[in-house]
Amino acid sequence: MAELPRHSVSVTAVVLHPVGRVLAIQRADDGRWVPPGGVVELDETPEHAVIREVLEETGVQIKPDVLTGVYKNMVLGVVSLTYRCHPIGGEPHPSDEALQSAWLTLDEVKDRMPEARAIRVLDALRSDGPFVRVHDGSRLL
Repeated sequence: MAELPRHSVSVTAVVLHPVGRVLAIQRADDGRWVPPGGVVELDETPEHAVIREVLEETGVQIKPDVLTGVYKNMVLGVVSLTYRCHPIGGEPHPSDEALQSAWLTLDEVKDRMPEARAIRVLDALRSDGPFVRVHDGSRLL
């Protein structure tokens, strides 16, 4: 039997600041504003991956609180696990992967992020999840 294509697994962090803002990065590769996150390495748990990715991309240390959603990019075959998190140290700064790293208001999230990324933030603020959604990289399907 032929080997089937494999999915890539990634994590997304919705980091909520006590003053009501959300941590976001402006990606260095395409300039889009998104919540921080990235690929889960083979030797790490999703929780460890989300902690590592946020620190690498923003300089902010976090603690994951709860899984709030599962999002699949139907074009690329990437499944992303989204965690609501809270900051425990550090200040946002640019990195190799982020032109900017900042605490955004919810209005800024809605204005700057593609729909497929903003919905992860909005879902993380709800208490009736976790949610399962599919998208094309920009829009929900």
